[in-house]
Amino acid sequence: MALYVKKFGGSSVADVKKIKNVAERIVETADRGHQVLAVVSALGDTTDELIELADQVSTIQPKREMDLLLSTGEVISSALLAMAVEEAGKRATALTAHQLGIQTDLTHTRARILGIDGERIKAELAAGKIVIAAGFQGVTENLDVTTLGRGGSDTTAVALAAALDADQCEIYTDVDGVFTANPAVVPEAKKIERIGYEEMLELASLGTEVLQVRAVEVAWKFQVEVHVRSSFNKQLGTIITGSDQVMEDVQVRAVTVDEDQTRFTVHAVPDKPGMAGKIFGALAAREINVDMIVQSSPVSSDSLNDISFTVSRTDSAEALETLDELVELGCGTKLTVDDEVAKVSVVGSGMRNHPGVARDLFTALGEAGINIETISTSEIKISVLVRAARADQSVKILHSLFDL
Repeated sequence: MALYVKKFGGSSVADVKKIKNVAERIVETADRGHQVLAVVSALGDTTDELIELADQVSTIQPKREMDLLLSTGEVISSALLAMAVEEAGKRATALTAHQLGIQTDLTHTRARILGIDGERIKAELAAGKIVIAAGFQGVTENLDVTTLGRGGSDTTAVALAAALDADQCEIYTDVDGVFTANPAVVPEAKKIERIGYEEMLELASLGTEVLQVRAVEVAWKFQVEVHVRSSFNKQLGTIITGSDQVMEDVQVRAVTVDEDQTRFTVHAVPDKPGMAGKIFGALAAREINVDMIVQSSPVSSDSLNDISFTVSRTDSAEALETLDELVELGCGTKLTVDDEVAKVSVVGSGMRNHPGVARDLFTALGEAGINIETISTSEIKISVLVRAARADQSVKILHSLFDL
């Protein structure tokens, strides 16, 4: 008897018909003699609808209360799915984060899992029940409800699979797996059958929305093999696994685009020790991740420079508030904001052993008249900031260039 952890996203349980379809898939696995722990996200656009309700009620939205509000979406979907499984002929029980024993830190809206007490889950499974877990949520040591950030149900599923030593961890979504590019932008993009944790971590952080970044981190840390596949067909998807089990000689594995980017520039920052630390320290204190940093060198005796960087658009309002305060305190003379940018990236572990990827990338975009505004690199990826209007064109050029 194997233990299967199966996560179903919001699009997979968006309406009654889809909930029943998910219940049938769960029951099929149970009928083969396996234990099943299903993790669900909120139905369809429920989370966005709850945020809109909060906006209508008040401009004052304490993060603790927002977590309590948003967590109800997963409670609803888990209860409905448990009912559908019962209707399909199997015993089921829906559990919230508190009942699941998922303890997190105190960071509301983007909490991190500290540990999982899986005793209740094990007891329910041993009793022959299918367990339906409310994803996306956790509880603090004081029993306050927290949420794990956008896509947090992915992390719930992988963490539960690790804690329970599950035999399979499957992430069901509305796409067939991980592709060499977004098929909506590049119709000829191919599904990747197997990919290593390192490459998948880069892809997830660079705009591929198939799997949450932290879910990949947990999978890598605890060596949980993850199968990303579609809820709407029985085809095999993409296996995310140890790098020693996948081909390493592929120069570029995939091209991504992230349009959820805002570039901030703090102008005329005094060129002296500690100024950059003050700026980025203030952002870090508010849990704002910063990417693609560029600092200009002083060009005059004024010893002033400009510091530019990007943040996720979801953090832009909070970043703007923080940076305005810093400018008022003399960390710069003014602040400019640019929302018309996109980050285009190529990723591939084979780049370590294949020189010339950067040259070919820059040349191809240059020949198309696409200006590169910022560059960021690691051992296995190259990211460039371009105008948002040229982002899809850039992806198509690079997908063709590297013959993906």
